[in-house]
Amino acid sequence: MQLSKAQEEKAKVISELHDKFARAKGVIFADYTGLTADETFNLRKTLRAANLDYRVVINTLAKRAAEGTSVGVYRDNFKGTLGIVFGYSDPVSAAKKVLEFGKKNNKLAIKGGVIEGKIFNPEEVKAVSELPSRDVLLSMLVGTMQSPLSKFASLLNATLSKFIYAMEAVKDKKASNEK
Repeated sequence: MQLSKAQEEKAKVISELHDKFARAKGVIFADYTGLTADETFNLRKTLRAANLDYRVVINTLAKRAAEGTSVGVYRDNFKGTLGIVFGYSDPVSAAKKVLEFGKKNNKLAIKGGVIEGKIFNPEEVKAVSELPSRDVLLSMLVGTMQSPLSKFASLLNATLSKFIYAMEAVKDKKASNEK
């Protein structure tokens, strides 16, 4: 059975969306009602600069594409106008950038999101966006792990120094007793 051109286009969109849903660590859903073409262009530009993807999709296609991915848990919420932001490396960055843009332009409203397989409502997405970035969290972890090690090294160094000073004092005392 031969597919029509429209069916082929829909199948292609579903396939692309499914791939994006499968690869994304963070997916934010937004209502873009009222955004002008220039505002939408600025949103895309802002997101692209942060290595994020943005797609406007038909809900039925998004529902079909979400099947078998971590975003599938959100399928029942695909209603109304739907703009989707995909974050691939840092799950928090998508939430941060969308909310940043939303502060400048109140026409963009967060509907919710799926971050690492868990559904987040708009308030939870806002809370997640206030978390430090992955790189900052990793540096904080390294600093926390490094602190006890450097204290231990300082303690060992101090003990060794005291031992050397004590040995020098014993040597000096023996030398002065022999004279």
